[in-house]
Amino acid sequence: MKTMSMMEAIREAMNKRMREDKNVLLFGEDVGAFGGCFGVSAGMFDEFGPERVRDTPISEGVIIGTAVGAAATGLRPIAELMFIDFATVGADQLVNQAAKMRYMFGGKITLPMVVRLPLGAGISAAAQHSQSLEAWMAHIPGLKVVYPSTPADAYGLLLQSIDDENPVIFLEHKVLYGASGEVDENMAPIRFGVGDVKREGSDVTIVATGKMVHEALAAAEKLSEEGIEAEVFDPRTLYPFDKEGLLKSLEKTNKVVIATEENKRGSFAGEISAIIAEDGFDYLDGPVLRVCAMNTPVPFSPVLEQYYIPSADDIVKAVKKMF
Repeated sequence: MKTMSMMEAIREAMNKRMREDKNVLLFGEDVGAFGGCFGVSAGMFDEFGPERVRDTPISEGVIIGTAVGAAATGLRPIAELMFIDFATVGADQLVNQAAKMRYMFGGKITLPMVVRLPLGAGISAAAQHSQSLEAWMAHIPGLKVVYPSTPADAYGLLLQSIDDENPVIFLEHKVLYGASGEVDENMAPIRFGVGDVKREGSDVTIVATGKMVHEALAAAEKLSEEGIEAEVFDPRTLYPFDKEGLLKSLEKTNKVVIATEENKRGSFAGEISAIIAEDGFDYLDGPVLRVCAMNTPVPFSPVLEQYYIPSADDIVKAVKKMF
C-alpha cells in the first residue's frame, strides 16, 4: 500500500494504462509540459512525449470530438476538460455523438473514451467554474458516470474507465485533489455499479457522493456522540447505480438522507429518492430527506460560497429530524 493524494492516484492510473497500452493517450488544454490546470498530469509529458500527451486548442468541442473520432478508430483516449462547466461547450459532441454512436451503429464500433471533468465548489472559482453537473451527465443514455471520493476509489475506477468499451464521464472534485489515502497499486479495477459502505451504522443511511462523502463521515461521528449510528453509503458510480447495495443498507436502517453538492432542483439526489420510492418504500420509517446546495449560481465570495455548500452540520440537522 502506498499513500497518495487523489491527484496522484489519478495520475498513476493513467500512467499504468499508458505504459501497458500504446493506444492510450491523454489530451486537453495545458496537459502537456504545464502538467494540467490542477497539476494532475505533471511529469507525463516527459515520459510519454507530445504524441501521447497532447495540448489542444481552447475548444471543448474539438477536445471531445477528437476523443470520439480517436476512440471510434481504435485508440483509447483520455480527454481532460479544465472544468465540468465547459462541458456545456462540448455538449453536442458528448451528448449527440459520443453517447449515441455505438447504439446507432448497431454495436459495430466501440467508443472506449474517458472524459475527465473537475467539478464542485470550494476554491472561490465563481459561478462558471464551480458547478456540480453530474445529474446532467447521468441523464444521458450511453454515458457511464463515475464519481470517486477517495484516492483508492479514484485509482481503481479510472483503471476500469480506461478499460471500458463505452464513453465514461470521470468526475473529480477539485477540493479532493489533495486528499490522501492508501492505494494498492496492484489492485484490480473497481467494477462499475458496486457501491461502498464507508461507515457501518444501524440507525440511518446517509447516501453521499464525492466531497459529500467526507461531510457525511464527519456528520456520522457527531451523530454517534448523541447515540445515533449512521451508515455512510457511497455509490461511487452514478450510472450504473448500485441499487441493491443501497436497498440492503436501507433495509437495515429504515431511514435515509441523501447528501450531494448539486443544486437541489433536478439533482441526482432526486433520482436516488425516486429509486427508493419505487423499490424500497416498504423499508422506510419516514420521508427521504435531501441535503443539497442551494438553487442559486455558486457565489464567488468565500463566505457566501461556504454558506451555499452543504456541510456536515446540515446533514446532522437533517438526520435529527427523523428522531
